[in-house]
Amino acid sequence: MSSSSKRINLRTPHVMLEVQAKIEEHYRSSLVEKIRTQGGFFSYGQTKIYLAKQFGFCYGVERAIDLAYAARKVFPNERLFLVGEIIHNPEVNAQIAALGIQNLLEGDASIAIDSLRPEDVVILPAFGTEISMLERIKAQGSCIVDTTCGDVMSVWKRVKQNALEEVTSIIHGKASHEETKATASRALIGGKAHYLIVLNLEETNYVAQYLIQGGDRHEFLKKFEGAFSEGFDPDVHLTSLGVANQTTMLRAETEEVQQCLRSAIEQRDGHTKNFRFFDTICGATQERQEALLDLLKRPLDFLLVVGGYNSSNTTHLAEIGEKRLPTYFIRNQTCLESRTILRHFDLHARQEVVFNKSWMIKQPHESIAIGITAGASCPNNLIEEVMMRFLELRGIILTKENSTA
Repeated sequence: MSSSSKRINLRTPHVMLEVQAKIEEHYRSSLVEKIRTQGGFFSYGQTKIYLAKQFGFCYGVERAIDLAYAARKVFPNERLFLVGEIIHNPEVNAQIAALGIQNLLEGDASIAIDSLRPEDVVILPAFGTEISMLERIKAQGSCIVDTTCGDVMSVWKRVKQNALEEVTSIIHGKASHEETKATASRALIGGKAHYLIVLNLEETNYVAQYLIQGGDRHEFLKKFEGAFSEGFDPDVHLTSLGVANQTTMLRAETEEVQQCLRSAIEQRDGHTKNFRFFDTICGATQERQEALLDLLKRPLDFLLVVGGYNSSNTTHLAEIGEKRLPTYFIRNQTCLESRTILRHFDLHARQEVVFNKSWMIKQPHESIAIGITAGASCPNNLIEEVMMRFLELRGIILTKENSTA
C-alpha cells in the first residue's frame, strides 16, 4: 500500500465494536468506575481510600490506543510499526507489543526506517513525532496511522506561526521528551526561525536576566546545550519571543515562565510588542492537577501516584503531592511488596528506590486514610490492582460482597 492510496477509516462501527471489547478486557475496572460514581470514596473498617475526581486515561490517550488496536484489526496480516511508545505506560506498551506492533525505534532506527515497505503500517504516537522522522517514513511509502493528540497539534500551530513570522519559540518542557522534540521541529518551519527549550523557573530566570542585562554568550550556549536550534545565538535571536509548552507541564509553572519572560521583555523594550504566549496546557493535565489539589485538602496519611516513571504528567502529580504529604510514585501494585517494603520512583534521585520501613504507618486495626491518583496514561485496571494490594496488606480481601462497603 503506497502513501498515495486512498485514506482508510479505521474507526468504523464494526471495527470499533471489537476494539472496545478488547480494551475493556485489558484496561477497564468496574470497581474503580463504581467508586467514582460514589464520589471517589471507599471505606472498609478502619481503612479509607480517596480517589481524585480526575485521573487515568484522557481522551487523547484513549484515542491513541483505540487507533493502535483498530490498525491491527484492519491490517491483520501486514507488518505494523510504532514510532517509539504509544504512551508512557509500560503495561499499555506491553499490550500493544502483544498485538504484534513493533517499536520502530528499538535498535538502529535508521536501518529500520530504510527497511520499511509500502505495504507496512506505521503508527505515530500520541506525542507526535519530529518532522524529519515523519518525512523519512513518508518517503518509504508506508501507510501512516496518526494518533497525535489534538492538544499537541494546537501547540504546533502556535510555534509554526512563530516560525513564519521569525519569532523565536521559547518552549517550556523537557528537551529529551518526544513531544517537545516534535514541537521544536515545527518551530523551524520556513527555515529562518529558532527555538530555545527551558525546563524550569531557574532556567527561565537565567534567560530573563540575559534579556535585560546581556551576558556571556558562550556560557549561555553551554548552559542550554542540546536545548536550542542549530545556529541559535542569544545575542541575535531573543528579540521577539513566543512562549509555548510541552502540554503536560505544571500549569502554574508554565504561567510563571510566561510572566517572567514577559516582564523581562517589557523591562528591556519598554513594551510587550515583542512577546506573545498562548494557553496550551492540555486540558486533561490541568484537570488532573486541579483534582489532586482538591484531594489533598482531605486528611490523608499519604498519597499513592500510579503511572509510568517516564510519564511527564504523572511526574508532575507526584511533585505536587510531595510538597504536601508523604507521596509514593509507583509503577503498579508490585511496588507494594510488603507492610515494610515499598518501591517507588524518587523524583530527586531519578530512579526507583526501596523504602524499607513501616511505610504504611499504622497497624490494620488502626484508622488510616490514603489518596490515590494517576497520570493520563494509566489505565483503571492498574488503579484497581493497587487498591486491592493495599487492602490485602491491611488484612482485607476484597470480594464482590464487600466491594461496595
